[in-house]
Amino acid sequence: MQRRVTKAIFPVAGLGTRFLPATKAIPKEVLPLVDKPLIQYAIDEARAAGIKEFIFVTSKGKSALEDYFDSSPELERALEEKGKADLLAEVKKANMSSGAIADVRQAEQLGRDHAVWCARRLVAHDEPVAVLLPDDVIDAETPCLEQMVEAYQSTGGCMVATMEVTPEATKSYGVLALDQTEPEFGGRLVRAAGMVEKPQEDPPSNLAVIGRYILTPDVLTTLNAGKRGAGGEIQLTDAIAHEIAEGRGVFGYRFAGQRYDCGSKAGFLEATVAFGLAREDLGPGFRRFLQDVVARPAAAE
Repeated sequence: MQRRVTKAIFPVAGLGTRFLPATKAIPKEVLPLVDKPLIQYAIDEARAAGIKEFIFVTSKGKSALEDYFDSSPELERALEEKGKADLLAEVKKANMSSGAIADVRQAEQLGRDHAVWCARRLVAHDEPVAVLLPDDVIDAETPCLEQMVEAYQSTGGCMVATMEVTPEATKSYGVLALDQTEPEFGGRLVRAAGMVEKPQEDPPSNLAVIGRYILTPDVLTTLNAGKRGAGGEIQLTDAIAHEIAEGRGVFGYRFAGQRYDCGSKAGFLEATVAFGLAREDLGPGFRRFLQDVVARPAAAE
């Protein structure tokens, strides 16, 4: 039996330049997807997987993230006095107990994988750690990280969430070279023979790595701040590939669920539509509105 995964790293130090000018004033991670900030979706997923300790790798101007997870006595009291029990419950879900969150500052913008490296001193030498990239929002009946943690208890080693993409799209992802499909977990688990970061030609497969990881401490040791990979940045993919080269197990998990790339404007809009339509209180009216919007150009013609 493997040691339980109870600690997670959230790289949230990026400037959010693709969402300017909005991110000039607020961190991208607190932009609302329907009525919850992006970071809340990642935190909820981590909690469902048994995570107890949360490490935020931040940068200057990210204080709104810390404030969001603080209790708000005045707001909570006002909601209670007005009898808004449902809203009060939602607000309290964001509260984190004292000491549950640790902040690490990324002093230089050297990429999100360098941000993972910045958290290495908060992970014990024998302790697995999860990494969640809040840009990747995953809608799943069983949360993605929970699926991975269950598989990890059987495999150990490192594990990455994967999904199939078109051959043309592989150049935007880390891509697995496949060794074999493990019989457990309905064929969702594959053993990796290698990993390539953003292959510009001849990708080893169409199985792309997305923003959920379970890492061994060896990976954090290999993430040397002086070594740059694709795009001139520290690459987590390279450090995981080193584990494969050293003969240590690395697995890809084909998660059940739908991933939305909320690091892009188009992906954020897609997620907003999907999550809005899924809401009982919003879905029917929102669907009628979208049908009307789609019908307008045809009517004009």
